[in-house]
Parts: sequence; structure tokens; C-alpha cells
Amino acid sequence: MSVALRLAAGGAVLVAAAVILFETERPPMESIQRGYRGLGMQQIYNPRILANVAEENQAIASLPRFPDSGPKAGAVYKNVKVLGDESVGNFTRLMASITTWVAPAQGCAYCHDVNNMADDGLYTKVVARRMIQMVQKVNVDWKSHVAETGVTCFTCHRGAPVPANIWYNNPGPIQAGGMAQTPAGKNHPTGVAGLTSLPFDPFTPFLEHDADIRVVSQAALPGSDRQSIKQTDWTYSLMMNFSQSLGVNCTYCHNTRAFTDWDQSTPQRATAWYGIRMVRDLNTNYLDPLHDVFPAARLGAEGDSAKVNCATCHNGVYKPLFGVSMAKDFPELTTAH
Repeated sequence: MSVALRLAAGGAVLVAAAVILFETERPPMESIQRGYRGLGMQQIYNPRILANVAEENQAIASLPRFPDSGPKAGAVYKNVKVLGDESVGNFTRLMASITTWVAPAQGCAYCHDVNNMADDGLYTKVVARRMIQMVQKVNVDWKSHVAETGVTCFTCHRGAPVPANIWYNNPGPIQAGGMAQTPAGKNHPTGVAGLTSLPFDPFTPFLEHDADIRVVSQAALPGSDRQSIKQTDWTYSLMMNFSQSLGVNCTYCHNTRAFTDWDQSTPQRATAWYGIRMVRDLNTNYLDPLHDVFPAARLGAEGDSAKVNCATCHNGVYKPLFGVSMAKDFPELTTAH
């Protein structure tokens, strides 16, 4: 073997070793039994990763609430299109809280012209108003997913103007075309579904549109099975993303002896079912319509506005902020206005 080949082979071995070292989880691991013994209903946790996500999922203290008395914000301030029936004190409290949740470094000027607070010239103010309505929608109409815990702006933003876990329609890498084209949307390294080459954009068909999330056919007759390996790949990509978004494995929702059987699934599967439909609702009715409001720099490669998926709220844990409810301190966000 020539020196060049030996060097190349040695380099390949080093690369492979680096991938194994840095891209796999080393022991010790922890497991929690969640079902009957012998069914493999266990959750596997890496204590090092758990420590990191725990630090990133801490709720923050709420400002004290004022009495619901005194003049209303809509009567005192101009151009209050949402929450105008809140008292001035509690309206101001919410605005101060949103500043802390979303733009602590930028302050009020991130959404407002500080010389004319009523002005709607900044796109961020228009977006923020719609996001308040979206939070109310989640807390009022999607209790089937968020229950009484609810959400606030902090659930997604965590002190940043743009949430860390958002997504855009992904056109994929440039293709050569012709016979070299790979139209299946996969076979490219992606972090969406772990370290796999599964489809790199399972969000558009399933979390923006309402494509059928299914692997097993519902009909047994020949010629009636419309499920394919390709469709299975897309479903698995989405499911793996769910797992990494919540920091859990498949048995959090499914019984591995019968993945498709609802009667043998955990209660969390029903919660997830509603969550999928909630995310579709938010993307299609709140975020997609903001396309014309966002400047070009805030749009994706396909010209679409940013959207949410499970990770946007969950941020790597089974319940956002480990189930701590910040919404209970803000009744104006848990009722329809």
C-alpha cells in the first residue's frame, strides 16, 4: 500500500473515531420503567444531557399582579387593539413582562416607537399583537394539549426576540436534476431526525399541511394499501423529531409491542395527537399569514415566515419548563379577548 493510501486510510479511521466519540452517548445511562415489566416500556435518559436541558428550562419569576381596578388601558392609551379591557396597571405589567420574556436587551423599543407608542410602524409590534392572540388561542381552545398549565410568550422565546427552535420550508440541497435527482427529500445528513438521512423536512407536510401520519395501512385488501416505504420514512422522521424535541423515546407515547394500537398506548399519545393539530392550527392561522408583515430578512429560503414545531415550546423536555405554569399568573392570557 502506498504512503498516500495509508495516510488516507488513517485519516478515515480518525474521522470515524471522532464521529463515534462525539456523536454517540457514552454511559452511564438511566432508565425509568413506565409500563408492565417485560414490555420494554422504559425511558432512557442521559444524565449529562438532562442536566443541560434542565438549566435551559427554568421558569422565571412573575411580576406581582395589581388589583383589577382603575381605568382600562383602552380608555387611557391609543391604538390598544388587544387587552384594552385590562386595567392600566395590569396592562403595563404584561407589557413589562413581555419585554423580559422576548426582548430584555432591546427593551420597549424592540416593538415600539418610544416617541409615539401608539404607532404601528414597526413590524415587531404588529407581530407581537398577533402573538398575544395566538397565546390566548392556545390557552383557551387547546386545553386538550396544554391542560391548565398553559403557555406564555416565555414558553417559546426564553428571553430571545426569535425563539431558538423555529423552522422554515426546506427546499433541500441543490440537485443535479435528471437521473441524479433525489426527489424523496432524504439521503442527506440532517439534524431534524437525529443523525440520520431520513427526510429533512417532515414539518411542511405534517405540521403545516395535514398529510396522513401513518405507517400501517388501514385496509387489508390487495391494491388498497396506499402506505409505502417512502411514506414510512417521512413518518419516522417526524416521530424521531418528536422524541428529540421532548427528550424521550418512542415508549413515551407508544407500546412497542403494538405501535399502532391506541388501547395499548400511553395517555401521552392522545395529548400528542392534539398537539399535532394545535401546531397545524398555529402555523396555518397565525404564523403563515404574517408572511407579508415580516421583512425579507426574516423569511425563509422559500419566502415563508417562521413556524413552530414541538421543540419550539418543549425545548428538549417532556413538558415545557418541566410543567411549571407561568400562565396562571397572567389571566389575561388564559381568556379570550
